Amino acid sequence: MNGMLVAVTLGWVLTAADAGPVGVKMERDVPVPMRDGVVLRADVSRPDRGGPYPTLVMRTPYNKQGRRFDRYVKAGYIVVCQDVRGRYASEGRWESFVRFKTRDGEDGYDTVQWAARLPGSNGKVGTFGASYNAFVQWRLAPLRPPALVAMSAHSIPARYTDLEGPGTIRPGRRLNWWITAMTPDLRRRAGRPGTHTPQEARRLWREGGAKKWLWFLPWSGLPREVFEDEADAVQYWLRHPHTDPWKLHEGVRQITVPNLNVIGWYDHCNGDLLLDRAIRTQAATEVARKGSRTIVGPWGHVGRGRRGYGNIDFGPEAAVDLVALEIRWFDYWLKGKPTGIDKMASYRIFVMGDNRWRDEPEWPLRRAQPKELYLASGGKANTPAGDGRLVADTPAAAGTDRYVYDPRNPVPSLHGPALFVIPTDQRPLADREDILVYQTEPLSERIEVTGNPVVELYAASSAPDTDFFARLIDVAPDGLARDVALGMVRARYRDGLDKPKLIEPGAVIKYTIRMGPTSNAFLPGHRIRLDITSSDFPNYDRNHNTAADQNADAELRTARQTIHHGGPHPSRLILPWVPNGSKP
Repeated sequence: MNGMLVAVTLGWVLTAADAGPVGVKMERDVPVPMRDGVVLRADVSRPDRGGPYPTLVMRTPYNKQGRRFDRYVKAGYIVVCQDVRGRYASEGRWESFVRFKTRDGEDGYDTVQWAARLPGSNGKVGTFGASYNAFVQWRLAPLRPPALVAMSAHSIPARYTDLEGPGTIRPGRRLNWWITAMTPDLRRRAGRPGTHTPQEARRLWREGGAKKWLWFLPWSGLPREVFEDEADAVQYWLRHPHTDPWKLHEGVRQITVPNLNVIGWYDHCNGDLLLDRAIRTQAATEVARKGSRTIVGPWGHVGRGRRGYGNIDFGPEAAVDLVALEIRWFDYWLKGKPTGIDKMASYRIFVMGDNRWRDEPEWPLRRAQPKELYLASGGKANTPAGDGRLVADTPAAAGTDRYVYDPRNPVPSLHGPALFVIPTDQRPLADREDILVYQTEPLSERIEVTGNPVVELYAASSAPDTDFFARLIDVAPDGLARDVALGMVRARYRDGLDKPKLIEPGAVIKYTIRMGPTSNAFLPGHRIRLDITSSDFPNYDRNHNTAADQNADAELRTARQTIHHGGPHPSRLILPWVPNGSKP
């Protein structure tokens, strides 16, 4: 095998004389030939003796150098970590996931089959990794490489339109990702001036780049340095925002192996759990359909497995050793060990509030029932100190609440400088007059919400296009206002991304806002709260409140928003309620 040898190759038969802790040896930048002649490079880590072993493969655009997989190796695996095509040590041109056709599937297939033939491999291969590293797994699995036995693809949605906002960039994550994670290596490979490392790019982002790029308008005018060689692909999508270059759920019908997915309720990549439902109902084999498992914890895209964020603590059960979990998964599928992973329920979900795990056979839960709470007020629902209420019965009298949405002063996202969605305390926004707040009285009994909350909102705007956001919040007796779920609608896309239609200013329109999936027990003494506003920036792009193409025009206008409730316009919150004592 070529490449820089880091440790001396030893025999593959474990004998009594070899007893003792297993060591780790690594070969760096091992060439992996692809079918078109391009050479990708991988680091190969392996036990320093014994074998043969199954092989685990991770393919990444984020630089394999410096990654360690010692726990996997010491558990008896060969681990291949590869730079994908066109990234870091690998040859070729990188094709980002904005493109409708990439070589990720074919490259993954060739890499899996190559890994199965490595010295010391027993021919069985598993793939693993989260986010983009999961995306490339969902690309390769439908091609069915014979050596692939199981995958562990975490935290990626089925559709690109689930990742981004309604027909536009979510600037908080996406611009940060392009500028600090992706373009430095593209620039380095092309020999262009500017930052060549993510470390330097992150420093510049912190020192002023974030303000410069997040507030830039319009997105179609972003200079080439933001996207480098992928600029044309990104600009194409901005001109055709209703299209989906992914459609990973359609490939599920060809997948024959089971998947382990570990995800968070607050993850911007949970994608409504569409991939998880698809593999259980549409995969090509019974093994894939019945063997797949999904674990959903109280986490964001980062920090999966931790017990809390800042002043929000979900308790000791929320802490999960994800590496140990993944080893259990592969020990069962690749080694045939009785780890109990096959006895685990299809879905293991963390019920926030209770702060306990619960097994479920399905998603969504068939036993969940719609529980309706209606918006009501005396016309002054602005801020938590206002008179907005959530009530059990439809108010007979019609009412309205009003606020002004100014895209020059949007409601700020509270996710911190990394701009990943995480659970947050909403109290810092308590003085914003552009947030309407509707809440129950303190609860007398536990109310569990598990599924996708929905808001049916009757609203009017002075603008021909605007946004409406709905945020479900759990208010504790001590005042902590933890967000539970979020949803939004862009008015022109209220009937779908492929059916844009402007609104008539002043007209009352019914909007259906489907929030992301969640599981939360609102405990006695807590309040159920619903916030209605028109921005969450930079988590979502600002609506310009104009009829122009939001991606191509920089004009910003103020919108006067009116929320109607009661009488002929019964705005309501529909909760997927799981009655106390009901069982899977």
